[in-house]
Order: sequence, then C-alpha cells, then structure tokens
Amino acid sequence: MERRLAAVLAADMVGYSRLMAADEAGTIERQKVHRSALIDPKIDQYGGRIVKSTGDGVLVEFPSVVDAVQCAIEIQRLMPERENRVPQAQRISYRIGINLGDIVFDAGDIFGDGVNIAARLEGISEAGGVCISDVVRQNIHGKLGDAFQDKGEVALKNMTRQIRAWQWIREERKEVGEKASETLALPDKPSIAVLPFSNMSAEPEQDYFADGITEDIITALSGFGSIFVIARNSSFAFKGHEKDIKQIGNELGVRYVLEGSVRRSTSRFRITAQLIEVEGGNHLWAQRYDRVLEDVFELQDEITGTIVAAIEPELENAERERARAKSPENLDAWESYQRGMWHTYKLNREDAEAAVICFRQALAGAPNYAPALTGLAYLTFQKVIFNFEPQEPKEREQLLAQGIREATAAVQADDRSSFARYVLGRLLALDGDFENAIEQLELAISLNPNSALAHHGLGAALATGGRPAESLAEFEAAARLSPLDLYRWAFSTMHSFALVLLGRYEEAISWGRKGIRDNPKVFWPYAHVVSAAGLGGSEDAALALDALLRVKPDFSL
Repeated sequence: MERRLAAVLAADMVGYSRLMAADEAGTIERQKVHRSALIDPKIDQYGGRIVKSTGDGVLVEFPSVVDAVQCAIEIQRLMPERENRVPQAQRISYRIGINLGDIVFDAGDIFGDGVNIAARLEGISEAGGVCISDVVRQNIHGKLGDAFQDKGEVALKNMTRQIRAWQWIREERKEVGEKASETLALPDKPSIAVLPFSNMSAEPEQDYFADGITEDIITALSGFGSIFVIARNSSFAFKGHEKDIKQIGNELGVRYVLEGSVRRSTSRFRITAQLIEVEGGNHLWAQRYDRVLEDVFELQDEITGTIVAAIEPELENAERERARAKSPENLDAWESYQRGMWHTYKLNREDAEAAVICFRQALAGAPNYAPALTGLAYLTFQKVIFNFEPQEPKEREQLLAQGIREATAAVQADDRSSFARYVLGRLLALDGDFENAIEQLELAISLNPNSALAHHGLGAALATGGRPAESLAEFEAAARLSPLDLYRWAFSTMHSFALVLLGRYEEAISWGRKGIRDNPKVFWPYAHVVSAAGLGGSEDAALALDALLRVKPDFSL
C-alpha cells in the first residue's frame, strides 16, 4: 500500500434510477456518448486518472487540485449544452464533489477520508454543480476566475466532524442554453406538491406500489377546490432527485411539500410521511404508519385528512367526503391498476400493451372498477393521438368509437371521476363533437380544479372547436398547475395554435418555439411556427419549414 496527497473528484448522475426506469436503453447510450465525447477527454486533458466507473458515476484522482476543479467546471459548463434538446425531465446532469487529502493507493484503487469526503460532497452538491471542501478552496484561491459560495459547516453522512463546503456559482448558465430555475409566485390559496414516495422495499419492482400511494394522495387532495395542488407529472419530475425542499418549492411555486417513503413486506407495509413548510423548512408534522395491506385505502384517506387539517383547517367535512375516491372491492384490483398506470406513463407501444393486460386483470376482480375502465379508455386515446402504430382513417374512426364506449362506461361506473370525464372529453373532441367534449372537460375541472390535463384538454377543445380566445386561459392554468409536466410541450404547442387562429403571429411563433425546446422530436410545434411565420409574413418561414421537414420529412398540407 502507498499513501500520497491527491485531489479526488467524485461525480454521479442525478436521478439515475428515474432516468433508467423511464428509458433504460436511451439513458445508457447517452451516458456512453457523454463519457466518450466530453467527460473522459476532459479528465485526460487535465491529467486525471479514472480510478473506477459505475453505471452512473466516476471516481478520479488528480495530481493537481487546480486541474481537478478546472476539469469539473468545464464539464458542468458544457453538459447542459449537450442536453438542451432533451425534455427537461429526461435530461442527464451530474453532481461533482472534490476534496484534497491523504489517500491510500492499493492495487489500482484509492481509499481513505480524502476519498470519502469527496463522495459525500458530491452528494450535497446542486444538480449540475461542483461542491468543494474548504482545503480545496484555499488551494485554488486566486488561481481560477470562478466564484464559489460558502455553504458553511455541513454535516456529511457517516462523518464524525463537520466539513466546511463551497458551491460553484454557475453565472453563465443561460449562455449555454440551460434555463435558470425560476421562482414562481405563490397562489392566493394554500398550495402543495406531493413528491413521489420513495420505495424502501427490497424489490425495485415495488416502485409501482409507492407511486400508486403518491398518486392517490395527489388525487384526493386535488378534489379540494380551496387547495392548489401541483399535478402528478410535475411532482414526479423530482423522482430520484436530491434537490432541497426550498428549491423544489420555488420551482413549483408552492408553500408546502409532502414527502415520504413506503416499505412493503408480504402482508404489511410501513409508510412515513412528513409535511414541510417550504420557506422556513419547518416540519409541520411527521408520522409513521404500520398497517396490513388491506388498510391501504383507509390510510390514504387518513393521510389526506391530516394534510388538509394542517394546511386548510376551515374545510368542511362535506367537502372532505366529496373528495374521497371510490375504493375497489379488493386490493388486487388496485395493485393491477397501479401497475397499468406505471406502464401507461412510458408512452410507447410495448408498455401500452402491458398496461392493457394489467387493467383487464383489475377488472377481472372488480368489473365496475372505474379507474381501470378509465385506464383502458386512456390507452385507446393514446393510440389515436400518439400514433403508436400507423392508422388508416377507418382504423382511427374505429379506435375513437371504441375509446368513447370505454370512457362512457368509466363515467357510468363513477360519475365523479375527473379523470374519466377528461378522457371522454378528449375522445369526443378528437371525434369532432366539441359541444359534448367541452361539457365533459368542464365537469372534469369542476371535480378536480387542480387537473392540469383537464385544463389543457378543455383549452384544446375550445381552440379546435372555434373558441380560441377562451382557450388561452386554460393553457396558462395547465402550465401553472404543472410547470415541469411531461406534456409541457403540448401545452405550449396548443397555445401557439390558438394564437395562430387569433392572428397573433409573433406570440404564436414564441410559444411554438417554446414547445420545440421542450420536445424537439415532435413535429406539431414546428408546424405551428411554420403556419404563424407564413401567415405573419416572417422572413423565417422558409427556415421554419426546413426545420419541420427535418423532423417529419413526409409532412404535407
């Protein structure tokens, strides 16, 4: 064994498990490209030696601490530029921690406090940032032009003493194309985001169970018109993230955040939950629940009621009862439904087929279970709108008729289901029945005022149904309720479409370009930019058309 003084750099991918669950092959491939084109060459350029690589990170030794920090900063400056065409929720970013200390070198590997501190500093770094120890800061002072902010004395995991840490300040963030986080204004009523509960079970495949608990709590809270609840898709954008609560609260524009975990065994489960006031970081309450599986629905009601009591004590019992979701006759139906929704959010043909099987399993045990009936209708809607497989006009008509039948059955099973009415409204609008579509979507919003999807759906029905001026407020409401939504590109794209119809072409171009930034792979925002540029006499019309045809070469009028 050999001892020596060295700078140690530890880097780790942010939200690795979430990214892998969403797109395993794509994440692995992009990670490989980033390593070969940026990270490894930079390490080599600055004289670093890669000690070990993991699926989501790398440990590097440098003989020079200045070179280590310079290498880290250049990687973090360039990474956003490489990912700026990827939807925000799917972007790869890294945290980096750097320490200077005595390390033990043995058989090619390195050990000791010098290494451990670097790894712990990486864990507390901001996403896309560099966190360094005080000894590193002292050694680079005056040698680099970059600014570091003092984080003070911090307690690091498994460390008996506190370490003073410094965080790199990314001043040029906007110059490289990464949008700086915006602090949204708080709504004029109590506001909350329910973060995805962590799966603490031994089996990773139990994620669907933790996700299901989270979604049910979001749904229950959303039924209260006097509370502003962030939509599911934006809350789940933070799955696997390590951002602090204040940062999350600012990005989502809420006063409160609920977080927790789920641990499940064969016949029992344990849920921990804590409600946090964002501004001061105060814990309003924290609770642990140990229950048998049959109590899962009662527990959801109990947690929801506790939250409501904490943030909106004046709510009447009548409204609380109105918000209760109907529970299935057995837990198996609920579990099968949650597995189905887990597949549904993947938005691809294979997962859609798996979701159908799950929903049918749920209905086998509970034939009138409205969520599973709605799930089937929602999958049919997805087939039509996302075109998982090529459709002839006749096939599309048949799918729409099938979806409308499925959604109607779901509404008949539970006429107070906002989601069922949303799906029925979207299908009716696609079928050209705008009057009934708008009625269903307005009902969906009355049942769940916090549904970003319902507001977007109503906006789309109003715009395509000849009432574009009324649609704008709905698109704005959808974007505020779910600022990090997977479908944010669609909110912006339909906003652009409505503005084209109103003759407000410059605004339409701006919203269309926003849709392109959020999802550059979808052709619709390009089409609306072409339309707005052409109708508005813009010199950029030809350029916009070229961009559209690169994305969809077979596009025609």
